[in-house]
Amino acid sequence: MDALRAQDPPRIGGYVLLARIGAGGMGVVYLGRSPGGRLVAVKVVREEITGHPEALARFRREAETVRAVRSAYTANLIDAGLDAAPYWIATEYVAGPTLARAVRERGPFPGVTCRRLVAAMAEGLASVHAYGVTHRDLKPQNVLLGSQGPQLIDFGIARGVEQTALTQDGQAPGTPGFTAPEVLTRNEVGAAADVFALGATVAYAATGRAPFGGGDAAAVSYRAVHEEIDTDGVEPGLAALIRACVEKDPARRPGPAELIRWCAVDTALVDDPAYQPLVAMADVVPDTPQRPPNAPALAIHDLPTQGPPPSPQPPPSRTNPWLVAAGVGAVVGIAVATAVWLLPGSGNGGEGGDKSEGPPGYIQDIGTSRHAWNGLRESCNLPGEEQPPLQFQYAVTTGENDPSGEIALGKAEIGYRLKNEEPNLPPYYVSVEVKPPHLLDTDDFGYVSKATDLYEGDETRWKNLVYPDDFSDRAGGKVRPAPPLADDPGEWTVVYHHATSDKNHRSVVCHGFMADTVSE
Repeated sequence: MDALRAQDPPRIGGYVLLARIGAGGMGVVYLGRSPGGRLVAVKVVREEITGHPEALARFRREAETVRAVRSAYTANLIDAGLDAAPYWIATEYVAGPTLARAVRERGPFPGVTCRRLVAAMAEGLASVHAYGVTHRDLKPQNVLLGSQGPQLIDFGIARGVEQTALTQDGQAPGTPGFTAPEVLTRNEVGAAADVFALGATVAYAATGRAPFGGGDAAAVSYRAVHEEIDTDGVEPGLAALIRACVEKDPARRPGPAELIRWCAVDTALVDDPAYQPLVAMADVVPDTPQRPPNAPALAIHDLPTQGPPPSPQPPPSRTNPWLVAAGVGAVVGIAVATAVWLLPGSGNGGEGGDKSEGPPGYIQDIGTSRHAWNGLRESCNLPGEEQPPLQFQYAVTTGENDPSGEIALGKAEIGYRLKNEEPNLPPYYVSVEVKPPHLLDTDDFGYVSKATDLYEGDETRWKNLVYPDDFSDRAGGKVRPAPPLADDPGEWTVVYHHATSDKNHRSVVCHGFMADTVSE
């Protein structure tokens, strides 16, 4: 839970906002308090996508789904504002960590706890399915460990069981490693796909590892379609249960009721001695709105629940950094939606690409620098070209609004990190581009920092850069230092790039800050 930012509203509807719970591709989730003192989670659609018909349709669908599903295993809808911007929904606030956070911070669960988790989650799925709804994105990040038991959250892509899996872009929903093979290869969505996701989720809880390994999204989905789930070190009985859930043929997977019988639990999960300490990991709820003066602009970005899913193609070697496809292609004899996915490593980045070996150093202009930040709207004119890693955070603080006084006037500190570590991931190089105001109406490249591996060292510690000290222009083989902020007052743009070589990079986050004329 983070403090409110300066641009966050003081209230939404009748709810006073106390803090930020998190943020993602669709919007921001706040902790709110009703006039009578009830705590709620308020999800607000981002202003920059309120004019996007599909985004609003998805948000309204989520509201209707949560309204319809009244379960002990879901946070019930309390209120909503869906007629005019800002669009928002308020649900019950569940105090407790996500399953992903609990495993990251406390380690894998004991086998008996995993069985109780399976039984509780299967009961939750049975309740949801009884309303004719499939979740479609069950994963550790969407399971809250509350005092009353696990809660299923984020119904942003949930739909009726009779509806198809494809989005408006012809691509399947879900998250690589938790999406069932039939969804990836045949666009078939049903209750059995949720059981597959349950098995993968429990495999993560039992091992602390990604269920089908890490790496490129397409490679992970290929393994989910063709290879066995990782149950190394899991006790045989629990491993057999997990493997049954993730059978490639959905007809062979047990249903929720059968899973409950299989687990044969005699004690509720909430009474499990390993579960009870996890509930205590819940964030402390503030009594008053948390809005520190001159706070740096900080945002959290989770992998979206409805993003471009990968095609289940064989994973390419690290000497080929591209997995290129377009439109709909035939894969394993079946037509599926495909997309472009950058892979870690080095090599030929396509036409005019950098053929040098080794990790990227300073990224170069490849004609894609069109981002421009609007300080009035606190947003950029273009979204990122690919999604950032899970729980990627970034912050920009200038010397003028640094409450600590540690940043000199006329300079800016630009930082990024992962809030929580994701296991078994390959190198992910980040280079930051800073564009002065005079470049905002052009396609010209800005000043860049040296690429750094996001996962190198302690991933959860901030990697901080200072502008202009750590930035330069390296066009034409010449190194030109970045100009001071005072030379170009106004709206500066900051773009975070995922780089696989100097000439092979894609933007993942665009942000910015205001710079005034100041003395150095």
